[in-house]
Amino acid sequence: MAGDPPVLRPAACLVVATACCLLGARASNNPTYSVRIAGIFEESDPPALRHAFLSAVEAVNRQTTMEFVLGNAGHRPLIRAHQEVIDSADSFGAKRKACSLVEQGIAGVVGPRQSSSTDVVRSMCDRLEIPQIIVNWDPYPPPIASYQFNLHPHADFIAQALVDVLHELKWRSYTVLFHNDESLVRLRGVLQEREPSDPPVAVRQLDEDGDNRPLLKEIKQAAESRLVLDCDTDMILPVLQQAADIKLAEVYQSYLLTSLDAHTLDFTQFRLAGTNITILRLIQPESEAVMKTMQDFEYPGTEVPSTITPQTIRTETALMYDAVRVMAEALFKTSTMDWVQTQPLNCSDDSAVWDRGVSVREFIRDMRHEGISGEIKFDAEGRRMGFQLEVLELSLNGFKRVGTWTPEEGFLGTRSETQTLEETQNIIQGRHLIVSSRLGPPYLREKPQTTPPRIGNDRYEGYSMDLISQIADLLNFTFEFKLAPDGQYGSRDEKTGTWNGLVGELLAGRADLAICDLTITQERQSAVDFTMPFMTLGISILYKQPEKADPNLFSFLDPFTIDVWIYMATAYLGVSIIFFILARMAPGEWDKGHPCDPDPTELENTFNMINIFWFSTGSLMGQGCDLLPKAVSTRLIAGMWWFFTLIMIASYTANLAAFLTNSKLEAPIEGVEDLAKQTKIKYGTYAGGSTAAFFRNSNDSLYQRMWLVMKQARPDVFTAGNQEGVERVKKEKGNYAFFMESTSIEYQTALDCNLRKVGGLLDSKGYGIALQRDSPFRTAVSGAVLTLQERGNLSALKTRWWKAPEGQECAEDDGAAVDSNELGILNVGGVFFVLAFGTLGAFFVAILELLWNCRKIAVEEKITPWEALKSELKFVVQCSNDEKPVRKPPDADGDKEEEASQLQYGRLSADK
Repeated sequence: MAGDPPVLRPAACLVVATACCLLGARASNNPTYSVRIAGIFEESDPPALRHAFLSAVEAVNRQTTMEFVLGNAGHRPLIRAHQEVIDSADSFGAKRKACSLVEQGIAGVVGPRQSSSTDVVRSMCDRLEIPQIIVNWDPYPPPIASYQFNLHPHADFIAQALVDVLHELKWRSYTVLFHNDESLVRLRGVLQEREPSDPPVAVRQLDEDGDNRPLLKEIKQAAESRLVLDCDTDMILPVLQQAADIKLAEVYQSYLLTSLDAHTLDFTQFRLAGTNITILRLIQPESEAVMKTMQDFEYPGTEVPSTITPQTIRTETALMYDAVRVMAEALFKTSTMDWVQTQPLNCSDDSAVWDRGVSVREFIRDMRHEGISGEIKFDAEGRRMGFQLEVLELSLNGFKRVGTWTPEEGFLGTRSETQTLEETQNIIQGRHLIVSSRLGPPYLREKPQTTPPRIGNDRYEGYSMDLISQIADLLNFTFEFKLAPDGQYGSRDEKTGTWNGLVGELLAGRADLAICDLTITQERQSAVDFTMPFMTLGISILYKQPEKADPNLFSFLDPFTIDVWIYMATAYLGVSIIFFILARMAPGEWDKGHPCDPDPTELENTFNMINIFWFSTGSLMGQGCDLLPKAVSTRLIAGMWWFFTLIMIASYTANLAAFLTNSKLEAPIEGVEDLAKQTKIKYGTYAGGSTAAFFRNSNDSLYQRMWLVMKQARPDVFTAGNQEGVERVKKEKGNYAFFMESTSIEYQTALDCNLRKVGGLLDSKGYGIALQRDSPFRTAVSGAVLTLQERGNLSALKTRWWKAPEGQECAEDDGAAVDSNELGILNVGGVFFVLAFGTLGAFFVAILELLWNCRKIAVEEKITPWEALKSELKFVVQCSNDEKPVRKPPDADGDKEEEASQLQYGRLSADK
């Protein structure tokens, strides 16, 4: 096999012969007209690798021949292929065979694949300055001054590409399955990119015997659904098949395959099962370059391996083809300066080097070449740059490109948001999902029994059934309701770490969705995924309706507050006293005792203290009095008092009617603060729900204190369910209050008029549809919930199921009923001000009347006004004297005596 020239097509033989003659004529002084390159292979290498090497040489020579015929070849030589097969475990034999090659004279080396063999050949090539191109993944890069180039993407680039894809997939927790130590080197960058706050990553090694089912069962029990699989390409399908045997390769599982040849495998089984598989590839089978290269692989004399097709061509096969083309291109560029000549070299000669090796290496390093693996260029370290990795995801129609990765730009997505949403919705279409729930009206309840008995979803009705039905219509899937065996929502056992209820059903894989009044909490979100909330609510208090107050003998006092009654009594007393003073001061209130007496000696005042109190009382009671004031001042104060009593009587009468028609209800608590202050009314909540978790985990001192009270209460205040709590509120007749979600309280109060919601909301949260962790259905279901919300369907559903049955609605309060609140001083304070100012005005008028009267007395009695004022004031302050002598001028007494004597004289004369 060694030294065999490439076999040419018969049609090209004549052309080659003609070209050789032309070469001889143009370079008769040149001993050779071709250069030799060596392909070093290992016994375990696939036949396709050698076939690609020979196909590339034949394609290069065919092109060179055509250039000779056209006269454009210049110094372009033919390529002679030389193959050597070595034992990967025999490093000494590999060195010996490599030395035999250089002794014959070679212009370049392609291969080998294994690291140990590669190092031996690289060491020789570096010393003899012979370029070497390898095509396999090599975790140990050569020195910068090395003559080795690697067409395979560098290990650091592959690791970074995997890291970027994981970030794009939003994988924070996953399990890494690796095959050997080389896999760990490849994944080193992935493991080092973890943040301290990220969840730990499990790293597990595949079984050497090939049976990985026990390992995969452990992963399934750990509820891990995301796996990074790094192994040989031929091991991928057996591992995935074993995962499928234990239900670990379904729609909920996601795999990231690190092999760049994974696209060549048949994933039909997993495509139909909906398994999420993401891969990277360097070769694009549908590209024009690959299609054209397939023609070069077919030539007589060599059997074409069945594995070489556009869809199954592997990365190293394509890179082997590109390696020959790159080597030939470098030799052709060198030959433009002069004929390229190879020379025999001795491995043991330390001074022996190929004189054209440096120029060929520089051409390889600086050139830009487009091969079937994409753009080819190298950096100063001989690492390939400028390549592009495609990121593909498995769909029902095969692999679809979702992005690209390049060393320069990193990950670039190729899907729009619309395409992503459509693909997400396509995942759920046509599927039959298991929906876990629990009985609890109005969310889900059993329909009445019929004959024959109901089956399937027809057994249930409620808000949850209607909601999931509308979502199924939007997303085009079917579903089946199954009740959780224990009827619980889902809480984690702190000792065992296991979950019960709906969350447990999802974690066990027995349900795809869970829907009921399931509250979204941080603890539950650590185990399962939730859609956006379909209902927003909060914690409130369920309590019985307050009872009517017992009849009160003194309920007639209720229209006014106690301070108003005190102010009224003060006004009554104050006005009466002032009225009495004004009546004594006002001259108009003093009158003769008998109307027939033409010349009384004393005047009387009917407004004594007793009469004034009677006058005020009669006015206050709205009955009037036979005593009426005559003076301006007393009439003024009486008018003000009548106005005051008019307003107060009207206000009292109106409010008294409201109190008599509306029975006052006694409410011992009006909120959570009232509940926490007292000890008579016990309070509790459902022991296994989110409400109990709210009090248990709250940082508020009030709620912490209430949680301690609930834990220490005897008998136990916790219940096994919300319905038990409702029944306990009814049974204990005001001695028990129950904390539960506000929406459930609304439903209970609509059905039972003896229940009510007390206070506002303690928090704000939402009900959501729970799905398995990393479920591919989450985005589609959340989008459907948002659509129903925007259309108003969610509001209509709540109105339908929260409405009490016809004929059982609670009676609403009469909107025309008068408010029965007590009237305070702020309500009637104005009339008190009017009365006060009126009284002051009357007092001012009384003073004017007194002064005017004193002036008249001073003129008549010929005394000073001051003496008259003192005399009047002295009499006014004598409150016990209700009679006042008539004041007369000084000459009035003499006239009266003379008149009396004359009358006496007249009587005596008559007697005679």
